[in-house]
Amino acid sequence: MFTLNCKGRLVEIRQPVVMGIINTTPDSFYAGSRTPLDDVLAKAGRMIEEGAFILDIGGQSTRPGSIPLSEEAEMERVLPAIESIHQRYPDQLISIDTFYGNVARASVAAGASIVNDISAGSLDENLLPTVADLRVPYVLMHMKGKPQTMQESPSYEDVAIEVFDFLSLRLQQLTAIGIHDVIIDPGFGFGKTAAHNFSLLNRLSWLTQLERPLLAGLSRKATVYKTLGITAEEALNGTTVLNTIALMNGASILRVHDVKAAVEAVKLFTACKAEGQQ
Repeated sequence: MFTLNCKGRLVEIRQPVVMGIINTTPDSFYAGSRTPLDDVLAKAGRMIEEGAFILDIGGQSTRPGSIPLSEEAEMERVLPAIESIHQRYPDQLISIDTFYGNVARASVAAGASIVNDISAGSLDENLLPTVADLRVPYVLMHMKGKPQTMQESPSYEDVAIEVFDFLSLRLQQLTAIGIHDVIIDPGFGFGKTAAHNFSLLNRLSWLTQLERPLLAGLSRKATVYKTLGITAEEALNGTTVLNTIALMNGASILRVHDVKAAVEAVKLFTACKAEGQQ
């Protein structure tokens, strides 16, 4: 069991949970995740009904080769979405997917209570001090390189060891500056080939030694659809397979585009695990 202090609200994670992705950007790699502001509330309501524990709001694409958006432009996309969801569903946990400190601060003021950062604080020196000041949970992710270039021949001697060592060291650094509620994310697809992702998935249980909630973000990524020779639009079944493997190897949060399928995977995994413990 893990607990997270979300702006004074103590949240318990007793079994795996699902984080639903809502992208307010027109250029996300998966077209089905692109959500105009007029559709945000309907999509949020549907995800909540399907069992989303957290809604993750993002304003810019971080797909390979993406062009960075300014923090001002990102705020224009995410703040109205966060405000409208928080107003309609005040008890719903919302995370802001950003690497900008100012966006994180404004989003928390608007109703978010978790900061999800792909960069581990490397793209804006203001981000980590801001999170420490806000005293909200932080998603710490491993990424090799930057989104614009991260998939240009990434290499590792041993991807699982390097990711583990990076996250372990960064956790110590976060603790030192006052960030204590940390969710760890190995960063599937961020500066990693399909072979790296499969190697990391096979040894995902290593990361449970860090004693933090473990997030797996595999939803409809290239590792799924390129391995199967299909498109991102056709990759739901493959996503569910990899999500199930992640659950078996210790994942406690699934970050997904398709909440219903992920919630069903969690329910079946949890039931099977409970039966095995009797």
